[in-house]
Amino acid sequence: MIDEPFATGSTLFHKRDPKIKIIGTTAISMVLALCTSIPVAATGCIITAILLSFSRPNFKLLSRRLIQVNIFTLFIWITLPLTYGKGETIQLSFLNIHLDGIRMAALISLKTNGILFCFLALLATSSTSSLGHGLEKLGVPRKLSFLFLFTYRQLFVIHQEYLRLQRAAKLRGFTPNNSLHTYQTYSHLFGMTLVKSWNRGERIHQAMILRGFNGRLIPLTQPQPGKADYYFLFVMLLISLFLAGLSFVSVSQ
Repeated sequence: MIDEPFATGSTLFHKRDPKIKIIGTTAISMVLALCTSIPVAATGCIITAILLSFSRPNFKLLSRRLIQVNIFTLFIWITLPLTYGKGETIQLSFLNIHLDGIRMAALISLKTNGILFCFLALLATSSTSSLGHGLEKLGVPRKLSFLFLFTYRQLFVIHQEYLRLQRAAKLRGFTPNNSLHTYQTYSHLFGMTLVKSWNRGERIHQAMILRGFNGRLIPLTQPQPGKADYYFLFVMLLISLFLAGLSFVSVSQ
C-alpha cells in the first residue's frame, strides 16, 4: 500500500542520519515556502534538483511522482492567469490573461517542485520508521512520534482488511457495476473495513501491553550522527542561508 522505493540505496543521502536530514529539509523547505521572488524560487528548485540527482532515484518512479504533483499545478496555470492580478493583461481572443497571474503561477510551480525535490532527496531516502524515531530524538513529544509511527503501521492493517473483504465479496460472485447494489456493497465494505481494523487494532494494543509496552517504540538500531553527518548538515544549512540571502536581496531591490 505504502511503498518506499527511494529509501533503498547506498548513496551519500541514504547513509545520513535521519535527524540530520529532517533538520536540513526543514531549513530549505521553509526558505522556499516563504520566498516571494521567482529568481530565488528557480535557484532553489535547481539546487534541490541537483541534490535529488545525487540520491540516484529511479527515473520511472520519479517521473510518476512529478506528474502526480504537477497535475495540481496545472490547475493553477489554468485559473490564476485568468483570475489573479490587476496590472497588465494580454488580450487573447475573448480572454484577458493577467501577467501577475502568470508570475504567481510560475512562483507556486517553482516552489512546489523545489520542496518536492528536497523531500525526495532528503526524507524519501530514509524509511518512515527511522524518520519517526528521528523526530523523537529531535525533541518531538513522545506521544506524537508514537502516533506517527503507529498510524503508519495501522495503514497496512486497514489495507489488508480491505483486501480480505474485497476477496470475500468476489468469491461470493460480486461484480461491480453502475448500480445501487454496487454502491451499497462498497459502502458496507468500507464500513466493515473500519470496524474490523478497529478490532484488530485493539487486539494489537492488548498484545503490546502483555509484552510490557510502556508507550515508547524502541528501534532495533539506534545510529548516532558522525562527522560526515554534521558536515552534511552544514552544507544543507549553508544552502538555506544562501537562498534566504537571495530572498533578502530581492526584497531590498
